[in-house]
Amino acid sequence: MSDRLAIAGSGAIACGMAATAARHGAVLLLARSESSADRARATVEKTLSRLGADVDPEHVQVVTDPAALSQATFVVEAVVEDLAVKSRLLAELDGIVDAEAILASTTSSLSVESLAEASGRPERFVGLHVFNPVTKMRLIELIFPAAASADTRRRALALCETIEKEPVEVPDVPGFVVNRLLFPYLFNAVRLVEETGMDPADVDTCMRLGAGHPMGPLALLDLVGLDVSSAIGEAIGETVPARLRELAAEGALGRKSGRGFHTY
Repeated sequence: MSDRLAIAGSGAIACGMAATAARHGAVLLLARSESSADRARATVEKTLSRLGADVDPEHVQVVTDPAALSQATFVVEAVVEDLAVKSRLLAELDGIVDAEAILASTTSSLSVESLAEASGRPERFVGLHVFNPVTKMRLIELIFPAAASADTRRRALALCETIEKEPVEVPDVPGFVVNRLLFPYLFNAVRLVEETGMDPADVDTCMRLGAGHPMGPLALLDLVGLDVSSAIGEAIGETVPARLRELAAEGALGRKSGRGFHTY
């Protein structure tokens, strides 16, 4: 890996990206607390073990001091899907890394142009929308702000290729391509359950066996996280179904909490 990669975040996307990149070089992972750091280390080790990858877990160094990222040349922000939270972190990172370093965001629905401005370096910024689980999903939606330099474009493409992902440049529109097309379908599945009282498992079975989908829509919402799904819906201007909001308010966020439309 020609760039020194760092990832700011310790959730599923951040850990998945760290584990994926660790097969190709050393990675720094920034967590906000020692407890988050401990969980991230355990998640990365478990992921690498599950992959059967002959990779030393020490390739992923988990740190809690943002200053530790000062030598990174490509820093990927991968925190909660909230414009204000992401903007604050990107501005903080801008004050830490070298002027030639690239900042990126794994946003799944927010304006990359806005995030680029918040970063303080729009010419060295890129949206890298990776998909969960990162270790298995090959696509990366690449979104460049208008000011992105040729060097930024080249290095972003090189990073995608190094970690064996398929980059597709997409426009900076709410939800980009995948989520803009996907979430109306997912939300319609929730509305079908609301209207008919069907068992979510039966809806998922219909779409798996009848449409050839690898996962049903309600199980997919659980995988994404019902809180994240609500945020994406709002960002792309889709009305979030009442049942989804109710479950999220109860703390039933899907797989990560043990309960959503299904129980895990």
